[in-house]
Amino acid sequence: MQRATGIRLLILISLLMILIAVAIGREDNGFDLTGSLVPADQIHLGGPPRDGIPAIDAPVFVSAGQAEFLSDDQRVLGLAYRGQVRAYPISILNWHEVVNDRFGQEPVAISYCPLCGTGVAFAARSAAGAHKFGISGLLYNSDVLLYDRATESLWSQLLMQAVAGPLKGERLTPLPLSHTSWKAWRKQHPDTQVLSTDTGHARDYARDPYAGYLDSSTLYFPVSSRSRRYHPKERVLGVEIDGQFKAYPFSELSRSGSALVTDRVADRTITVRFDAEAQSAQAFAADGTQLAAVTGFWFAWYAFHPETEIYSVANRQ
Repeated sequence: MQRATGIRLLILISLLMILIAVAIGREDNGFDLTGSLVPADQIHLGGPPRDGIPAIDAPVFVSAGQAEFLSDDQRVLGLAYRGQVRAYPISILNWHEVVNDRFGQEPVAISYCPLCGTGVAFAARSAAGAHKFGISGLLYNSDVLLYDRATESLWSQLLMQAVAGPLKGERLTPLPLSHTSWKAWRKQHPDTQVLSTDTGHARDYARDPYAGYLDSSTLYFPVSSRSRRYHPKERVLGVEIDGQFKAYPFSELSRSGSALVTDRVADRTITVRFDAEAQSAQAFAADGTQLAAVTGFWFAWYAFHPETEIYSVANRQ
């Protein structure tokens, strides 16, 4: 009952914010959608105004032993990059959606969309230079649209490119990211740093603002394509190689009976490692290099890639 009430309250608040924005003529939150690469009429107000969800610009990290606010089963996004290892708790990202971080001298953006369940890390540099990102308050296919503060171009998290503004068409390079449990990540990387709750913002990180959303089949916003093949919130690992897309639903990986699945995508051999306890999957190339695959909800992957192939145990028998 409490979860259902939370969902209804969240929907009502979002609708109220949208009505206010429409009433004052700010349906686009002040962004120029002229000539956008995605249909402008499919870009929707998410509810909050621009930066109403504040990005974390000065992240503070603690050691694994100091992260007492995390329980074993809580979800984290884990990144090992340039000799450093960091974990970003979903309980914090639910409230902020972007962390503008640095690994040495390299700017890195950690993004998370609670509505799509998708975490993507980017090398925050394009042909135009280094970027810092904020939350536009706009959505495409229910997925967060980021904006870079220098040019106010809009960037689609799952398309991984700027879809409107001066940098339209520019792409970002995704980094291999693990979406897993705190227990599993800490076991693999005991020396990990952890994003702390010292964010500079007053938020109740012990409370999930999306409580009940994972179990519900409800989508808050329209998407361009839908499939009933799996529950909308089924977790999948989405892999893209040479413009070909393939989804590995966790339910199918569970049925495979193996922690390792060898498959081919775009005529390349890959291995998917599935951890049933941690509800986590990663994809690796034939040489053992981790691929920048995306873990997220089935509805989100399909909305962006309706042409996707799908790994199925039945098809392999």
